[in-house]
Amino acid sequence: MDNLLSIEWAGLFGFTVPALELVIRGSAMYWFLFLVFRFVVRRDVGAVGIADLLVLFIVADAAQNAMAGEYTSISDGMVLVSTLIAWNLLLDWLSFRFDGVRRFAEPPAMHLIKDGRILKRNLRREWISDEELWTKLREHGVDSIQEVKAVYLEADGEISVIKREKQAS
Repeated sequence: MDNLLSIEWAGLFGFTVPALELVIRGSAMYWFLFLVFRFVVRRDVGAVGIADLLVLFIVADAAQNAMAGEYTSISDGMVLVSTLIAWNLLLDWLSFRFDGVRRFAEPPAMHLIKDGRILKRNLRREWISDEELWTKLREHGVDSIQEVKAVYLEADGEISVIKREKQAS
């Protein structure tokens, strides 16, 4: 019971770094990471691999140090996490309300196949191999490229397949 009473409550919940500094640090890192992931890091083909998770953990650890400075209290962490969530919610809301923000925040769908023709340049741009593309086509029940009207790599990394209309015999 003495250990419970000896906890330094002010150290746990008091601020060790000014709250405004945490908001500024959190905001700066949020926007830096957003821009890196939006414009530099490639989209994957609808899957999260081990390498993606590793990058996520490394980025999270590195960003934590830059965002937090020398914070040690629970309140400091709460302000920092709240700042990051607030930016994310605001960006989602703005993307929903305004087309210009949505076009900035979300990459457009990338045409991968058009009228039965594979667009190799777009595959190279997104680092999608022929094998990856064919895996996704088979998952959508496609056996032949002639069955395909269009294929898109969507903003979320998923593949959309639009098949040609079957001709009545």
